[in-house]
Amino acid sequence: MESKGASSCRLLFCLLISATVLRPGLGWYTVNSAYGDTIIMPCRLDVPQNLMFGKWKYEKPDGSPVFIAFRSSTKKSVQYDDVPEYKDRLSLSENYTLSISNARISDEKRFVCMLVTEDNVFEAPTIVKVFKQPSKPEIVRKALFLETEQLKKLGDCISEDSYPDGNITWYRNGKVLHPLEGAVVIIFKKEMDPVTQLYTMTSTLEYKTTKADIQMPFTCSVTYYGPSGQKTVHSEQAVFDIYYPTEQVTIQVLPPKTAIKEGDNVTLKCLGNGNPPPEEFLFYLPGQPEGIRSSNTYTLTDVRRNATGDYKCSLIDKKSMIASTAITVHYLDLSLNPSGEVTRQIGDALPVSCTISASRNATVVWMKDNIRLRSSPSFSSLHYQDAGNYVCETALQEVEGLKKRESLTLIVEGKPQIKMTKKTDPSGLSKTIICHVEGFPKPAIQWTITGSGSVINQTEESPYINGRYYSKIIISPEENVTLTCTAENQLERTVNSLNVSAISIPEHDEADEISDENREKVNDQAKLIVGIVVGLLLAALVAGVVYWLYMKKSK
Repeated sequence: MESKGASSCRLLFCLLISATVLRPGLGWYTVNSAYGDTIIMPCRLDVPQNLMFGKWKYEKPDGSPVFIAFRSSTKKSVQYDDVPEYKDRLSLSENYTLSISNARISDEKRFVCMLVTEDNVFEAPTIVKVFKQPSKPEIVRKALFLETEQLKKLGDCISEDSYPDGNITWYRNGKVLHPLEGAVVIIFKKEMDPVTQLYTMTSTLEYKTTKADIQMPFTCSVTYYGPSGQKTVHSEQAVFDIYYPTEQVTIQVLPPKTAIKEGDNVTLKCLGNGNPPPEEFLFYLPGQPEGIRSSNTYTLTDVRRNATGDYKCSLIDKKSMIASTAITVHYLDLSLNPSGEVTRQIGDALPVSCTISASRNATVVWMKDNIRLRSSPSFSSLHYQDAGNYVCETALQEVEGLKKRESLTLIVEGKPQIKMTKKTDPSGLSKTIICHVEGFPKPAIQWTITGSGSVINQTEESPYINGRYYSKIIISPEENVTLTCTAENQLERTVNSLNVSAISIPEHDEADEISDENREKVNDQAKLIVGIVVGLLLAALVAGVVYWLYMKKSK
């Protein structure tokens, strides 16, 4: 008869074989683990009293078992099967919990915990799921720029090392982009690394942009499954330079001035509102139908008044898109007649005209010897005091720096004119003789006494003002004498004599010459007297009219 031990062994073998086929035990149980973590699989069976040992196995795709760990209930020893992919990665605890370190994608299997007694085999299957979070998505191979009305590749969104594979979504300003024929094209592909079994997802976006996309952020995201469920990771924002055609042309005048005057340099600058802006334009000058090709600026140097007019610029390839600006070149002409140094004789008439021609009304100012005149000079009969330096100055107030001036240096010449006067001192001890001279250039005065012919040097002279001055001597003659005053300049020599009685003989004094200053005072006083008289006459007239009206009403 066969021994009882042999019978038990045969029974155990049969049970193990049948367990691999029938797989009795509990239902499905899933363990989720992150890539690289430790997979922990509890044996979900109650340990029987007569347990002999516990084993773990996994199943191949064809269903065949591969045993990987064994633990005896009596010897408390653990044995691991020679399975290369699990070498040094397994740990079986006393409660038959199996741990697998450094979880891999290949660990996604159906594992089975087996507890074996003498008469039965109990199984508890566990499904292992491994998840790998993908890398943060990144937009690569980005377009340098996008052009309106053109479907163009914007870039690729890439996320790597994912398990299982994820899904990529594109966003414009935070809103999901959906495929749209002719405007939004999204091409998705995934690749698996044959070694790591990890996925790389790539999504290519082709996009037709508009001006509304200027400064608009684009992003992408990857949605994946992890041990705790679905998650989403977003990329950094990407902003693209949007190219669009010019829709409007403008023209500027540089430097910006309120007014342009002759001699200025003027630069015309043409701008298009496209991106990138046009680099060349056609510039049209007044009266020239053909444009001048240039960069976005065109300079006019030393402009003249004939440069006034409308200036235009347009696109080279679209001449109908044009802009214009009006330029006025301000000018100011001054003609003074006569001008420079002018010499005239006293008593002559000298018409003076200062003619102005300007682009606007100009102000005119006359100056004489740096003193402003109230009106323009007019000479019907020249006097010595009319001589001087005259300046006619004009300016356009609205145009900075536009001023003109011309000068006239007037010289009034005259032959010497002499008048002599005498006056006895109240003490009766001396007589004062004065020789009044006028003329220009300044005449030289010389005194002589008739009879002796000697020249008198002890004289007193007044300042030379407005062509006039005098020479004065004081004498006490004991007898009748004749004094001679000689005045000479480059034009003529003039002589005048005056008889003077002896100091003991009374004689009629001659009045002194009235100076210009005194003459002006006398004239002013005369005008004042005339004004007072006229005022009194008008007052009397008004009083008479009032009295007449009063008498008429009283009747």
